[in-house]
Amino acid sequence: MIFRTLPPFGGDQRAVAEIVRGIMDGKTNNTGTVTLNTGNATTTTITDARIGVESKIILVPYSANAYADSIPYGSFYDANDQSAASTTTAYAITLSNTDLTNNVYLSNSSRINVRAAGKYNFQFSIQFANDDSQIQDVDVWIRKNGTDIADSNSKFSIDSKHGSVKGHVIAALNLFVDLAANDYIELMWATTSTLVIIEHIATQSSPTRPATPSVIATMQFVGGFSNGGVYVSSVTNGSAVITHFPNATSDKTYGYVVVG
Repeated sequence: MIFRTLPPFGGDQRAVAEIVRGIMDGKTNNTGTVTLNTGNATTTTITDARIGVESKIILVPYSANAYADSIPYGSFYDANDQSAASTTTAYAITLSNTDLTNNVYLSNSSRINVRAAGKYNFQFSIQFANDDSQIQDVDVWIRKNGTDIADSNSKFSIDSKHGSVKGHVIAALNLFVDLAANDYIELMWATTSTLVIIEHIATQSSPTRPATPSVIATMQFVGGFSNGGVYVSSVTNGSAVITHFPNATSDKTYGYVVVG
């Protein structure tokens, strides 16, 4: 139901009562919906005569697709062995497979990108194997946009080989990372011996066991911009521009409230 506006002076008593009753019931005639443009568009315009230059616009997800984008996440793993050719060189840890993704994605074999700015919980587990008869050490840390993140390193000691069986250690950790839209992070590693590898283990039998990924990495949005980085970037009389991640999905509909 559309509620009429009140005239500046006077007005029909019944019409005034109807409008006031609607306001008391929460129907203030200042809401609408907007669907984000597709084709990897990064802006969408709301056209609404109720918007003024001083208006504040509140956005909330209004469709399933829009709600899904309000909580970005990604889950990735690798199904290959990874080795270090030198003990004096840092190597990017690679990821060959995407398990789950929602606006967090791989842009190459090692870079985990985010489309929405915010704070993310980054978690990883790495299956190290040591084929040396001595305990060896590895360092694992995070780079953001090609630059090491301060205080992000961890050191792990990998057990020595026992008989013909390699020593194994799972290196696992989680950190919170602040990222802007389109930032990426990488896992880096270095080792004291080239006999240490990041090992993928195939499905095993007696008993049957699933394969062991060499690396598992997950990223989940935990805070920052509301609505996963969809926000009002400019307002004029009668319209407002929404800035958002490059959108390629239909039916990302948001409800909005115009205040002021």
